[in-house]
Amino acid sequence: MKNEALAMVFSEVEKPFLPLSVNLPALATGEAIVEITYSTICTSDLHTFYGRREANFPSVLGHEMIGRMIDLPENGLTDYYGQTLKIGDLVTWSVYAHDHTGSMAQKGIPQKSVPLFKYGHEKMETNDVLSGGFATHCHLRKGTDIFKIPAGISSKAAAPLNCTHATIAGAIRLAGNLLEKNVLVLGAGMLGLSACAMSRYAGAKMVLVTDLDLQRVEIARQYGADEGLPAELALEETLKVIQPHGGIDVVIETSGSASAMEKSLDLLNIGGITVWVGAVYSDRNVNLNAEKVVRKILTIKGLHNYIPEDLSYAIKFLETTHSLYSFERLVGTEFKLTELDEAFNVANAFGKYRVGITPN
Repeated sequence: MKNEALAMVFSEVEKPFLPLSVNLPALATGEAIVEITYSTICTSDLHTFYGRREANFPSVLGHEMIGRMIDLPENGLTDYYGQTLKIGDLVTWSVYAHDHTGSMAQKGIPQKSVPLFKYGHEKMETNDVLSGGFATHCHLRKGTDIFKIPAGISSKAAAPLNCTHATIAGAIRLAGNLLEKNVLVLGAGMLGLSACAMSRYAGAKMVLVTDLDLQRVEIARQYGADEGLPAELALEETLKVIQPHGGIDVVIETSGSASAMEKSLDLLNIGGITVWVGAVYSDRNVNLNAEKVVRKILTIKGLHNYIPEDLSYAIKFLETTHSLYSFERLVGTEFKLTELDEAFNVANAFGKYRVGITPN
């Protein structure tokens, strides 16, 4: 086994990544080393790199990744289901490591555990470098939920599992039973396309989507959406479109737009549920009519990250539907790890759903 790894270090906002060679660390109980086979640039990576959200640096960015097990502790390691992991297993893992016996885990919100180790977000320490996806290897910490990737799923489709698809699986969980319900997805980016497809997978009667980019609205039809609407369409015009279909029972918000969230509350049926996912960086406050929420018996839920069960659901979703929805096509182009600066430029300038990175 090669004992050296290469990481591309994020040292400052909009500054070139710095290549750093390090030795692979020795393992403690519950840890593992994965050779990264594929990673993708998430929109949140772009927000971090271009200074649109606070971040730790120096750090190794990247959290959408998959890889093969190359080193395991002497006493072995099991996956989320309790199955023994072996050298060579192709795996994905939760975006964070946490104490499974901790108070937040017991409350069912493990992603808010203290302490929490979050891949692709941690400040790099001198002897603790391999914590993100833009490297040749990743050091999996104790408390990470690990999942084997089923055969037949391509690397391009699998890499975003532990961010995009798992997050949407969490939104579906919070929305409750979607069987025979009408779902409106706000935003047709990567999260939005996953929300369209997963809502359909969960039994939704009708899936509608809105976005400012009409080309993305049209693409969403290939991922489970029945109908698309321009996001700037006036409320009255939007109601004219949706009311003949029975209105909207569930909204899944992925855009982060305060105005979209406000408008969606007027679109919900009595007893409707909206799940807000996209507001992960600062924007203006949402204006909320409390009387409307009360009289319409509306439920507003927020979701940041996900629980391990959501990643499990996302993997089953992709295993079942990967031949129906070609998520691999959403990786518009790919670059070598050493070309990471160019990859970020392309991802930011051209608005691609995902850009792929081949570390090894």
